Amino acid sequence: MTVDTSTDLARALDQQLASANLTERLRIVAGLDGRVVFTTSLGIEDQVITAAIGLSGLPIDVSTLETGRLFKETVDLISETEDRFGIAIKRFHPSQDDIDAYAARYGLNGFYESVEARHACCHVRKLVPLAEALAGARFWITGLRRSQSGNRAATPFAEYDAERDLIKVNPLADWSLDDINAYVEAESVPTNPLHRKGYPSIGCEPCTRAIKPGEPERAGRWWWENDEKRECGLHVPEAASSAIPTPA
Repeated sequence: MTVDTSTDLARALDQQLASANLTERLRIVAGLDGRVVFTTSLGIEDQVITAAIGLSGLPIDVSTLETGRLFKETVDLISETEDRFGIAIKRFHPSQDDIDAYAARYGLNGFYESVEARHACCHVRKLVPLAEALAGARFWITGLRRSQSGNRAATPFAEYDAERDLIKVNPLADWSLDDINAYVEAESVPTNPLHRKGYPSIGCEPCTRAIKPGEPERAGRWWWENDEKRECGLHVPEAASSAIPTPA
């Protein structure tokens, strides 16, 4: 499928999904030609999508990036979620060689010292495993919402991801946190206990803190950096790849 064809399909899909509910949106995507992959961070938004996939028995592959530095609560939630919805969540891990090369260059916790080092860590622990998880996929489902941050305010329901040559689908783009919480309660969706301790957005343990009253949902991610648009590179390209040392 050409870039122009993929872009046209993404635009048409964006319009089609706008008037559908969550389950309908997922069913529409699952019915398209090509492998569909949902990557979950086990955050509350992603738990809602996992629940909708599992409860409807949709043919969508569910994967997670087990970075090696996740909170224990996050890791424990993987098995709990599999049991609750009768699905298998495939784990993707970073390469030990890549981790060792990163540590040799920056130090194991060098991400605190510079943006370059933090981007490099995200590349090793997230972006490389993500590429493996999405290999052969035509559609990539994510839990992005417009209200999560200013950087995500224009999130469409579907868009062509030229970097990965696939169509990225954001079925919760127009959902509020109240919508998320209502679904969780209605369907008894298991969630990370850290959400109840002030962590609305949960990533790797060294890079996540609880937020303060009045702060945006993602203020606890990489809190030591000043850039309000900071991301890990999964959804907004970061200039990280050039900073990755090649393992010997």
